Amino acid sequence: MCIMNTERHRPHPLYPAEQRRARALADRLRLARLRRRMTQSELALRADTNRTTLWRLERGDLKVSLETLVRVLSVLGLDSDLDLLAQDDELGRRLQDQPLRRARRRRATSHP
Repeated sequence: MCIMNTERHRPHPLYPAEQRRARALADRLRLARLRRRMTQSELALRADTNRTTLWRLERGDLKVSLETLVRVLSVLGLDSDLDLLAQDDELGRRLQDQPLRRARRRRATSHP
């Protein structure tokens, strides 16, 4: 007999700094929409999503798909901003430039 776990997987909570960044992005998206004098319904229609999903995106809900975010950015004319994400990977370059450390292998000693 197989018993299924009916408990829903709960995502790990975001750190406060991540929450602030998500909320700041949401605020910028909302302001971009308002500057273009678009309602949530208009943007949702043009981005091929629903108003509730757009509302969640503008509240900083990170469960909204990346696909939806990309479509919203495209409708707002901000899709080129995606090219700026992770463009300058300073930490990654520093790590790449460090010489690789190899673990020293012990020589096998032969016993007669």
